[in-house]
Amino acid sequence: MTKKTKALLAAVVVAAVAVTAGIALLVVGAPGGAPDRTAGGPAESSDPGTGDSTPDARTATQIGEDFLAEWVDDDGRVVRRDQGDDTVSEGQAYGMLVAAAVGDEDRFAAIWDWTKEELVRQDGLLAWRWADGAVVDDMPASDADVDAARALVLAGAAFDRPTWTAEGVQLGTHVLDEMTASTDVGRILLPGPWAAGSGPWSYNPSYAAPAAFAQLGEASGDPRWAELEQGSRAITTNVLTATALPSDWAQVQQDGTVVPLPSADGSSGTVQYSYDAGRLALRYAESCDPVDVALAARLAPVLQRYPDLPMQLDLGGQEAGQDQSPLAYAARAAALASAGEPDAATADLGRADALAQSTPTYYGSAWAALAALQLDGEGSALGACSPLAVSR
Repeated sequence: MTKKTKALLAAVVVAAVAVTAGIALLVVGAPGGAPDRTAGGPAESSDPGTGDSTPDARTATQIGEDFLAEWVDDDGRVVRRDQGDDTVSEGQAYGMLVAAAVGDEDRFAAIWDWTKEELVRQDGLLAWRWADGAVVDDMPASDADVDAARALVLAGAAFDRPTWTAEGVQLGTHVLDEMTASTDVGRILLPGPWAAGSGPWSYNPSYAAPAAFAQLGEASGDPRWAELEQGSRAITTNVLTATALPSDWAQVQQDGTVVPLPSADGSSGTVQYSYDAGRLALRYAESCDPVDVALAARLAPVLQRYPDLPMQLDLGGQEAGQDQSPLAYAARAAALASAGEPDAATADLGRADALAQSTPTYYGSAWAALAALQLDGEGSALGACSPLAVSR
């Protein structure tokens, strides 16, 4: 097993980003236990030209297998080697999705077994963070639980393991019961149980996953998954109507109005498109609904402004930092593929992989792998409606 520990800490340049005049940030009361998921960790690279030194192109399966080899221990723990060797539920879910997509049944089983042993709470949801042999923050993060539930359903079908399918349906049901809310425009996914209540609600636009909702709905027959698809599509449309790019965090009001926030509770930070929001294009590009794909395509013109694309932008698309991350190029690849530009999308997938190899980080490597498998992984358990595959 490979254990690369090339952790790079580069200076993070943060520029203050002004929110559109007249918008008041209505702060949601998030308890102290709300997950601070530090999605991107330290700056992944401070050299905007890093992605230009592109090695020979690798297949989506090769990229996925490399992620599993470098970031997953033999016992099934996905280790954030560049962030103190801890583990988060998101990482376990990413590992499960990758393992299912590349057809690695043994690795999938190991990751899920470790997750069940160490992270599953009494209510069936997943504790967010584990370090030094124990859970240190048991607040669930809904995106991780949805991704894990989806991975279980995909693996159950791919490996003929009905028990995994049943476990995925069960985990998904817990998400629906404890981490969703109904608005006037439809059901939405809340970031965690801490955000539940009568609203307005804290919201992370990049947690909405139409393909996952559709697959879990098909597996379970629960109509609430279709409600989540509808509500998420309405909210995302509102987000991209108000601003050119989605914010990492937002607040959703009962009528579906969306207010950008700088953090989960709105109390600190900078309103921007960054390590969380970058996932939105990837979530929507892999949907089988053309309306969702069109939403992903709306990000393409803004992201195309930069040959060397920074990970941090303000909501109008102006540079707000100098971090380079594989996620930035993976997100643009998703937007370009959705907009009918397969060659440019493929080039950006290559840049994402090259940057993940030259400056390896857990989060960047995970999204380089997931993006390749979702957008270009023909025959994998992901990417059933891949815009790149469809364009061939």
